[in-house]
Amino acid sequence: MVRRKFLPTRLLTAGMKSDQSIVDRMGRTLIARGAVMDQYIIDSMLSLGIMGIYIQDGEYDPAEDEKKITPIAQRNIERLHTEDRAKVTLSASVRQRVSTGIQYIYSNADGDGLANATDSIANDLLEAIDSSDAIAIDISTLKTSDEYTFKHSVDVATISMILAKQQGMSKKDIHDIGVAGLLHDVGKTKVPLEILNKPSRLNDDEFAVMKQHSVFSYRIVKARNEFSDAVCMAVLQHHEKINGAGYPLGATAQQITPYAKLLAVADIYDALVTERPYKKAFSQRDAVEMIMSMTGELDINAMQCFLESMILYPVDSIVELSNGEKAKVVKNNPHYILRPTVVGITSGKVYDLGEDLGCASIIIL
Repeated sequence: MVRRKFLPTRLLTAGMKSDQSIVDRMGRTLIARGAVMDQYIIDSMLSLGIMGIYIQDGEYDPAEDEKKITPIAQRNIERLHTEDRAKVTLSASVRQRVSTGIQYIYSNADGDGLANATDSIANDLLEAIDSSDAIAIDISTLKTSDEYTFKHSVDVATISMILAKQQGMSKKDIHDIGVAGLLHDVGKTKVPLEILNKPSRLNDDEFAVMKQHSVFSYRIVKARNEFSDAVCMAVLQHHEKINGAGYPLGATAQQITPYAKLLAVADIYDALVTERPYKKAFSQRDAVEMIMSMTGELDINAMQCFLESMILYPVDSIVELSNGEKAKVVKNNPHYILRPTVVGITSGKVYDLGEDLGCASIIIL
């Protein structure tokens, strides 16, 4: 496991490796996660006002920290230990069915079995959510395929269904938003392969073609007359932004359907944390922080449901605090996902990062 460490830019030296991506306000990557620093990059960061960055700092073995837990720390850990909320998981048999089904959907986008296939997968996902009473997300457990488009569609469907459950939607709505998530990118089957599989960033003309995939998806599902208007509109609008800066319609908040507002959050998050040939994956923490910065683009209720569904620091994980101490996570607070309650592994001190104002200056590195 790679250890990460935060350093002020002025202390960086050539040869250090970035452990986060730096993006500008337009979403363009200035420094990719994993990039090796040279003096030009460091000087450029200073000129841009970037005052610090996470770097990779060797290998980390959690077992070594477990050995350092003192008796007083262990007592506080046991006293405050609170299990995380149930996360959705898929059994091996369900993963196999979902994998087979999603591949069928994208291989037969114009076929007669599209509605039945998506309905079957959505039912499997809904049963998995209900069987564990899941209200939290850990997409690393959902692996259904090595192919990006297939995995992304299942991830977006599952995340969106959890968010719909958080919003108190009916089972039918939760099922239907799962269908929309599974089909939101089916229009990519109409995008030329040289654009879809390009191993580098798309140029403006290529991106204009790629942006049409949501229209293609809409036409595919609408033509079948087997999907509700809510599903069709969610498929069409999953790239819309509440400030009108999205596509393909430039719709604003009042014009975007509830399903699409949830799909947008799920789609962005999953794209951020997934590695692609032209970009490194963002860490879950960095992806969440980017989502939190998009208050002008994403629906605030959808964003809040997403934040309350995420578990960034699972209970029993060991983290490094900005005061230099290692600590064990003992309780997560869904209202403060970046600030759980932790116990210093040597001091035994309890840090309630979410509620204790005395801990306001302490962050998890």
